[in-house]
Amino acid sequence: MQQGQENVPSYPSSPYLPIEDYAIIGDLHTVALVGKNGSIDWCCLPNFDSPSVFGALLDATKGGFFRIAPPYVPGMGRKQLYLPETNILITRFLSLDGVGEVIDFMPIKPVGSLRPQHQIFRSVNVVRGSLNFEVICRPAFNYARDSHTVAVSGERALFQSRLLKLGLAATVPLEEDEQGGVCATLTLHEGQSAYFLLESAKDREVLPQRFSARQFQATFLETRSFWQNWIGQCQYQGRWREVVHRSALVLKLLTFAPSGAIVAAPTTSLPETIGGPRNWDYRYTWMRDASFTLYALLTLGFTQEAEAFMGWLDARCHELKGSGALQPMYGIDGRHDLTETTLDHLEGYRGSKPVRVGNAAIKQNQLDIYGEVMDSVYLFNRHKSISYDLWENLRHLLDWLATHWQHADEGIWEVRGGPKQFVHSRVMSWVAFDRALRVARHRGLPAPLERWEQVSAEIYEQVMELGWNEKAGSFVQYYGSDAIDASALLMVLTKFTGPNDPRMIRTIERIQRELTSDSHVYRYNPKLAADDGLGTSEGTFSMCSFWLVEALARAGHLYEARLILEKMLTYSNHVGLYSEEIGPTGEALGNFPQAFTHLSLISACYNVDRALNGTLRG
Repeated sequence: MQQGQENVPSYPSSPYLPIEDYAIIGDLHTVALVGKNGSIDWCCLPNFDSPSVFGALLDATKGGFFRIAPPYVPGMGRKQLYLPETNILITRFLSLDGVGEVIDFMPIKPVGSLRPQHQIFRSVNVVRGSLNFEVICRPAFNYARDSHTVAVSGERALFQSRLLKLGLAATVPLEEDEQGGVCATLTLHEGQSAYFLLESAKDREVLPQRFSARQFQATFLETRSFWQNWIGQCQYQGRWREVVHRSALVLKLLTFAPSGAIVAAPTTSLPETIGGPRNWDYRYTWMRDASFTLYALLTLGFTQEAEAFMGWLDARCHELKGSGALQPMYGIDGRHDLTETTLDHLEGYRGSKPVRVGNAAIKQNQLDIYGEVMDSVYLFNRHKSISYDLWENLRHLLDWLATHWQHADEGIWEVRGGPKQFVHSRVMSWVAFDRALRVARHRGLPAPLERWEQVSAEIYEQVMELGWNEKAGSFVQYYGSDAIDASALLMVLTKFTGPNDPRMIRTIERIQRELTSDSHVYRYNPKLAADDGLGTSEGTFSMCSFWLVEALARAGHLYEARLILEKMLTYSNHVGLYSEEIGPTGEALGNFPQAFTHLSLISACYNVDRALNGTLRG
């Protein structure tokens, strides 16, 4: 089934790279997006959700960038790869005259480090022949809203804005340009290299220290060792080992080390439709991601990261509002205020406006998050016993849910067209009580078991009565609707229903018939489903495709599940990264890379592998 899509224009002379032409580097506080053209076009400092210092991704003219590349020559090849088992990036430029490489990485600060700087190391070298390179570093502080001064002395430069300072040290002379940046040109022959270090600090007033090739090499080896040692802990050795390892490395890059939180994506306002308004800020942590995150981390053997994330989740449960309700999302440091504003001075990626920072969905009522929280607690409790204090807060949370689960809400897709009685929200409310009962019985923890059992039964029977539409032949998106929603696939993954339940079989068949195009799954048909407040089309949701893979595998349709999985794996970009959505010609859409997509990929690969080995139960 192919839903209507606006024609996606081509941009042969656009200053914007395709979203899929980027890779990321990071230091567990923030990341930088590095394009195939050698340009860092997105970086927020000091943290993921801080204002950008390089933002050309959202405004090619004003946004700021740091580019190291040969002058463009028609026919020059551009390739990117990660150094094996690391997040150290190599960008290669290939021409008849020579082959050059730019190596990019951010060193990882030790836990508890007092060093305030965040550093980006860049080197350029020629491995064959000779190449000319142009270096331009042109920051634009505070989303290109703050002015700055530039001071240059030989091989060092200092950029000073109102709130942040950047120091650039190089092994070649730097010159100030006329647009608030510095530049350099150099010619390198085979075996020659040049090195650059960009460093942030709030209190620097002097030029950065001089920088040497020896310093670069020492830090490079430390960073390589960190990543190789980390991924070496991964316990997955199945059929898709390299794919799963890359997704794990991506998730680690999206981790905020001080709190253990994982951002949904490190970018804001990358559009779900080119030129459209579906542009959101994903640089926060959603409660919805909790159970998927814990499942993926524990499945792969990353217990330290799982414990850190559980610590962040535990802290949020200790901050319950007086009513007992949770917010749908929080800041990576746990803050509650994520007021949404628009940056009207930025044109947006390829003209896609508005550019948003903050997220108004924080004010929504999203009942499904309670199921995800309790599922994550249940999963973690199998690894390590939760505290009594946390249990007391969870009981308070469940008291609230027992009173409010029948209310309308904005649901998993955070619709802005008004609340509905979404089926998925009811299913996850059932999950909340089901998992709470399991934990209480396993641990012997005090709990109102009879009340929870009664509420659980009421929810289940209501979903089966009102969430099922016999005429439509499926579970539907919300009570009274006849529209299908891909979130129904989670009924299998959460074990609300068995994969071979006749109602579930018919629901999966309808999703394949009406929402699936080849291996791609739309989350819903916007013409038939609940009004999301925008009224524009979108791409297919990759996580929904991976949910379909896993549901089919659990139902025993292994050939079909594996074929869809293999097809979906071809839609990663050149270094194995996924955005939120896939457009009609295979292009990446939405914020990039997206944690939820990589989490669902890990789960799909793990469980299809188990099914093929005969160890997966439905």
